[in-house]
Amino acid sequence: MARTTTLQDRIIIWELAEAGNPDPWIANAVGWKVPTVRKWRRRAQRQGRKGLASSMGRPVTGALSTFPALVRDTLRTWRIGHPGWGPKTLLTHLEDDERFKGRRLPALSSIARFLKEGEFTRSYERHSDLPQSEHQTACAPHEEWEMDARGHEYVPEVGVIALINLSDVYSTVKIQSYACWLGAKRMTRRPTTEDYQLVLRRAWTQWGLPDRLAVDRDSVLYDNSCKSPFPTRLHLWLLAMGVEVVFGRPRQPTDQATVERSHQTWDGQVLQGQSFDSWKGLQATLDQTLDFLNYRLPCRTLGDRPPLVAHPEALQPRRLYRPEWEGELLDLQHVYDYLAQGRWFRKVSAVGTVSLGHHVYGLGRTWTEQSVEITFAPTDQHFAFRSADGTQTERLPAQGLNATALIGEMGPLVNLDAFQLALPFSWEEWRLIRLCETLRGMT
Repeated sequence: MARTTTLQDRIIIWELAEAGNPDPWIANAVGWKVPTVRKWRRRAQRQGRKGLASSMGRPVTGALSTFPALVRDTLRTWRIGHPGWGPKTLLTHLEDDERFKGRRLPALSSIARFLKEGEFTRSYERHSDLPQSEHQTACAPHEEWEMDARGHEYVPEVGVIALINLSDVYSTVKIQSYACWLGAKRMTRRPTTEDYQLVLRRAWTQWGLPDRLAVDRDSVLYDNSCKSPFPTRLHLWLLAMGVEVVFGRPRQPTDQATVERSHQTWDGQVLQGQSFDSWKGLQATLDQTLDFLNYRLPCRTLGDRPPLVAHPEALQPRRLYRPEWEGELLDLQHVYDYLAQGRWFRKVSAVGTVSLGHHVYGLGRTWTEQSVEITFAPTDQHFAFRSADGTQTERLPAQGLNATALIGEMGPLVNLDAFQLALPFSWEEWRLIRLCETLRGMT
């Protein structure tokens, strides 16, 4: 099925043309053919932004208007009854139908336009990445860490766990391995935002804050459900803590090669052939093994020296961290500056709302079913919504961009003297207890 340009495509074409770039260069940059680029460049030059919202396809008479109504009605009925049938399948059934033997039948492209006009197809959206700086090579310990969760597995007497591992890129020091418990009450077999926050807080308390954190595109860190992704809460929290997030390429685990290799190390050193009486016993073994790997086990890439023997400077934090300092360390200006670089595209719902970062913004019924462009104003923390033709604009205060929302369940621990959990403990509260227990020994 032929694809069509989206509002985002047309705006990018217009902006690149306004910057003086030639049509062939723009076509290569945006992934469209030169005639398509030329069409939208000329239309924008004549009509301005309003021209970018022009409807696509055939005139108002509609696709298949030159064919008998029986053809259109038949295709519509078949598609409603079989949502998975595409233009090729529909045309094949037309050819096999006795009612249309010997008659002129529509082309595949015409059937595709007919389906699109009838809103039987999903709109195509080009993928846009989150803002990210150029790749930097780590030149010192704790400039860049890598973090990754190993696939979930069942450990007898413990339950289902996923090892979340962190490694320092420059020194290859193992930062931490944490057994994230994914017991039967979980609706997912993946660690949550709160799990990753727990792991990172434990690591920061011992090693300090890194400059960058390299991760894959797991949904807890990267919104994989949208072609125009908005930063997740975990991503925003890391930004507020002054930690830049570096995303690897899709389906390229070698982009986090250091931590990927550590998965096998942790499995062989701790899990294989071993048994544990409880989660605490497993985590205690992981913590003890951390010292062995860093101080005792020779590393071939370091001249057969253990990581902390080869790089004792890794024991010195770049930036100190304590859980009780988090409220003061958290700087929302980092979040505002980052969002100011972004641009997002959404389609307004039938009731006049759009979703951005799991928050709903109401634009009103006059915006229904339109495509909108969204930008962020760091000066007053508002999102600016703009219709495709530029005739409608709206500014709404950003939701969820505050310290309380980003810190999450850590909030009560900032004031430990006043913090007390009610009995009986839920499994979420056990995570808080583990945070208190593990941090107590890291002073």
